[in-house]
Amino acid sequence: MKPGAPRYVYVIDDDESVADALTRMLSTYGIEAQAFGSVEDFQSARARLPAGCVVADVRMPGMNGLELQRALAEDPSAPPVILITGHGDIPMAVEAMKAGAIDFLEKPIDDVALVAAIERGFAGIRRQEEALLASIRLKARFERLTSRETQVMDLVVSGYSNVAIAAKLGLSARTVEHYRAQVMLKTEAPNLATLVQWRSRLRNGIDA
Repeated sequence: MKPGAPRYVYVIDDDESVADALTRMLSTYGIEAQAFGSVEDFQSARARLPAGCVVADVRMPGMNGLELQRALAEDPSAPPVILITGHGDIPMAVEAMKAGAIDFLEKPIDDVALVAAIERGFAGIRRQEEALLASIRLKARFERLTSRETQVMDLVVSGYSNVAIAAKLGLSARTVEHYRAQVMLKTEAPNLATLVQWRSRLRNGIDA
């Protein structure tokens, strides 16, 4: 989500008048808002929608907003969710926040509070996008390595010395030093500690 790019919010509420009022209000803040009458309708369309925030009512027929939040909790690419309700209570709010909701707001919705929560959601989307881009770039740098360079690198990050690597691979210590230099050059790691950290992240599938 680049600065100045369109910002999208998906309002899910079975009360059409509430959904329409919220989409109109959000449009005054320059936010592209789209209303859905149910979680099921949103889920059916989700794959085709641009990244954005979800504003969902807690109490709806079928799947409700809190159930949606729980279902999305394990998905790293899931949209940020703000839950709204006309019948909120403290235990419900606590459960919503523990499930990962950005905020829990009671109707009638305070415009400023809602927009502030949405902005926090957009900030989270930007961080996700930046982390994904950094991970892609990091993987591309490691893919520059030859199989031998990768082999040497894995021994280096495992704590083996040049002499030990040379003995293990049947190479000279000078050749190992050359491979190490190529690894640092191609991965653009500024030091060994960073190389170890990056390699660990890639092995564990963690965004850089």
